Amino acid sequence: MRFSKTLCLASVVTSSLLLSACSSSPTGRGQLLLFSGAEMSEMGAQSFEQMKQQESINLDPKINNYVQCVSNAMTRLLGPQPHFKNWEVVVFDSDQVNAFALPGGKIGVYTGLLKVAVNQDQLAAVIGHEIAHVMADHSNERLSRSQITDAGLAISSVAMEGSEYQSMTMAGLGLGVQYGVMMPYGRAQESESDIVGLRLMTEAGFDPKQSVELWKNMAKASGGQQPPELLSTHPSHSTRISDLQSEISRLPKSSAKRQHCQA
Repeated sequence: MRFSKTLCLASVVTSSLLLSACSSSPTGRGQLLLFSGAEMSEMGAQSFEQMKQQESINLDPKINNYVQCVSNAMTRLLGPQPHFKNWEVVVFDSDQVNAFALPGGKIGVYTGLLKVAVNQDQLAAVIGHEIAHVMADHSNERLSRSQITDAGLAISSVAMEGSEYQSMTMAGLGLGVQYGVMMPYGRAQESESDIVGLRLMTEAGFDPKQSVELWKNMAKASGGQQPPELLSTHPSHSTRISDLQSEISRLPKSSAKRQHCQA
C-alpha cells in the first residue's frame, strides 16, 4: 500500500511540473524549464564571479580586443535581453581548449582555444555555439531535468525502502538515468547549439564553412582520443562535421558585411 501511494505521489508531482513548465527551444524541440530567467541570470552571474576570482585572467589588450570583437559581432544581433543589460567577455589564461557562456550574458574564453580556433571565423563558431546554449535555455533545461531526476530517485528510494527490490531498483534507475536520459539529452543540446550557433555566426558576417574546419582541428588536437558517441555528452567529431555540412548547405545566402577582427 505504501509503495503504490508513493508512486502515485511521484506521478502527480512529475505531471504537475511537466504541465506547468513546458516550453520549446529555438529549433522547436520540447523543453522542461522550472527556473525563471531572472533566477538563471543570477546563478550565471554568481558562478562567473567565482570563476574570475579563482582563474587567472588574461590582460593582453590585443588578445582581449580580438575575442571581444568576435563576441560583439554576434551579441549585437541579439538585442537587449530581459534579464541582463550587457554581455561580459573574459579571457582566461589556461591551456584548456574551451570556451563557455552562462545565463546572465557571461562569456569565458580560454587562451588554449586560440591555438585550435586559428582564425576569427573558427573562434566565432565556438563562441556562437556557446551563446546558443544560453539563448536556448540549455542550462535551465539541464538543471530542471536534474531536479526531476533527483526527486524521482529520492521518491523511488523511499518507496522501495526496506523491500527486497530496493538495491535492484535503484541500480536500474541509476543506469537508466545515466545512459537513457541524461547522456542522449546532452548530445541533443550540443547538436542544437551547433545549428543555432552556425546561423548566428553566419548572420554576423563570419564564414560558416570554417565551423567544419574548426572541428577538424578539434579532432586533430584530441589525437583521436574521444569516447564512443553512445557514452559521450557530445556528438562525435565525424557526426558533428557531417551535421554542420548538411546545415551549411541549407543556409540562405547571407548579405551580412564580412567581419574583420584582428588576432
